[in-house]
Amino acid sequence: MPALQPVRGTHDLLPDDNRRHRRVVEIARDFAERYGFEEMVTPIFEFTEVFARSIGETSDIVSKEMYTFEDRGGERVTLRPEATAGIVRAFISNGLHQNLPLKYFYHGPMFRYERPQKGRLRQFHQIDVEILGVAGPQADIEVIAIGRDIIDGLGIGADVTLELNTLGDSESRRAYRGVLVDYLSQHKDKLSKDSLDRLERNPMRILDSKDEGDRRIVANAPVYSDYLNDASRRFFLAVRDGLDRLGIKYTINPRLVRGLDYYCHTCFEFTTTALGAQGTVLGGGRYDGLIKLMGGPETAGIGWAAGIERLAMMLSEAPRAMRPIALVPIGEAADVRAITLAHELRQAGYRVEHGYGGNTGKRMKRANKLNARAAVLIGDDELQRNAATVRDLDTGEQTDVPLSELTGRLARFK
Repeated sequence: MPALQPVRGTHDLLPDDNRRHRRVVEIARDFAERYGFEEMVTPIFEFTEVFARSIGETSDIVSKEMYTFEDRGGERVTLRPEATAGIVRAFISNGLHQNLPLKYFYHGPMFRYERPQKGRLRQFHQIDVEILGVAGPQADIEVIAIGRDIIDGLGIGADVTLELNTLGDSESRRAYRGVLVDYLSQHKDKLSKDSLDRLERNPMRILDSKDEGDRRIVANAPVYSDYLNDASRRFFLAVRDGLDRLGIKYTINPRLVRGLDYYCHTCFEFTTTALGAQGTVLGGGRYDGLIKLMGGPETAGIGWAAGIERLAMMLSEAPRAMRPIALVPIGEAADVRAITLAHELRQAGYRVEHGYGGNTGKRMKRANKLNARAAVLIGDDELQRNAATVRDLDTGEQTDVPLSELTGRLARFK
């Protein structure tokens, strides 16, 4: 019988990988707290309608990639493919509109059925921030600033570029949609099947098509910025001015879009060339029409999501685990005392590895294999003196330490 394997597109976060993963979350959480974002958690699965409404029936995610199934009660539920829809659902179902503005930080696993490749998995993890209830450009500036701070805090800022664009307001979007459909209709014979399906229902989606033939057509399409009204231009100028004041560099990408009608004004991506084809590590934008679309009160919103796996892959090295203290008892009486001594040291904040068996030589070999910082040896002689021998495993220096002072004397090895 063949050995059991993980499901395609999933992976195990073994200790080194998990330390990278945790580092991303910890840095993001630290900045989220500094910016006043509160952490929240929503269920891993929701009623399918939550995502069908928010992401759009014609999107690839809904039509091809969602893990959707009927539960035993006959309800159609979906493993979440992204975080924003669940956060908006929670905002509506918990009646949180009385508490605006709201700022949320989130992290957790997401699920999409797509072709696995480097930086793209079927179960993946994201960090996410959202600001609800702020219609002005201050929110746009703030969510981009925290994204840049997190990326810089991870030490990968030099390899990441911010790309920025504006989708304007609904009036600008309607004006552009008309000229875009006119242009694309002239090239129907060369558009991909997916783009033909989107041409009437969701033409903006064609602008970020991955099909090479579509991309050649889109390269000569009318530019969105030419159809912005004055209000939209002023909004985008305020966002850019705020980023300039903060010293956040960006490049304008006029082809950067979001296909769904509830998106407006600012959209952005932090991209890199360090991960091959999977260049986007963080992306987001303003979605003022989403909450109303999902049945809530008309409420402004903006946020972003970032792939934890992709960010973790860019870390220069895995964060090192805290080096342990190795507890090495010698003899039966010392084995008994070591149980309580290990507990006391752990209660004091030390990572303690308690050798479970073997002679002193084997236990010391294990201590070295674990990269222990120090060893605490206790045998019959030490127990008679109510003391322990503390060996610095980096220098080999040994000292005799009373057990009553052990917790404090080990502090230099933390």
